Amino acid sequence: MSAVHLEIRDRIAEIRLDNPAKLNAFTVEMLGQLATHLDTVERLGAITCVLVAAEGERAFCAGADINGWGDLSPAEFARHWVRDGHRIFDRLARLSKPTIAVLNGHAFGGGLELAAACDIRVMAPKATIALPEAQVGIVPGWSGTQRLARLLPEAVIKEMALFGRRIGADRALQLGFVAEVADDPREVAEAIAMKTTELSPRAVEIGKFMIHAGRGEDQAAMVEALGSAAIAASADRNEGVSAFRDKRKPAFSGQ
Repeated sequence: MSAVHLEIRDRIAEIRLDNPAKLNAFTVEMLGQLATHLDTVERLGAITCVLVAAEGERAFCAGADINGWGDLSPAEFARHWVRDGHRIFDRLARLSKPTIAVLNGHAFGGGLELAAACDIRVMAPKATIALPEAQVGIVPGWSGTQRLARLLPEAVIKEMALFGRRIGADRALQLGFVAEVADDPREVAEAIAMKTTELSPRAVEIGKFMIHAGRGEDQAAMVEALGSAAIAASADRNEGVSAFRDKRKPAFSGQ
């Protein structure tokens, strides 16, 4: 049974974690399901925004299910659990559609890293964020010390990762980590998402690529994506393809 669902309505996609009994903690299967849904959403041209949400009120995501990695060998833990999770969260961060994390409850460890991989976040007043990995003898592995460091001050990350402190919603708002604190974060997130249906999808996509290139989020790929988008719209590109198919020498115009 799937514990990560994909729903699409009014050009808005919602990827929803559904494992509330375990505070939506990630399992190996859930990571795979998330990856599949991200690939599906990327290929759907009509989608203008993606919400990343969760069932239940206690937690958005409490991180990774210890039963999923607790018995892994050091090599398996590093090669598969950490690298696969990192790769999938990178996929979310680099999605061409704008993304909103709906923090209905606490976001700990991998849950905080999941939220950080989204473009913006809306948070419930009683929700908190934390990096509690040291409590079980590990360190953040899905970009908690990397991507998160571009979103929060170093001292705040150290406060969570080295001292085990939680950060509340109001402080997260003051730090700029969340866009808004709301009693009903889903309602606010949906209203923000609906605004994207009035915007140019291509302008939003290219704008996201430019912002990511500027801050170093997969900079090489973003630069090449921008260059490829520009050349794909050129007359020279069309001439090159036509000449190849006609088995003739291309006559490029520079247009």
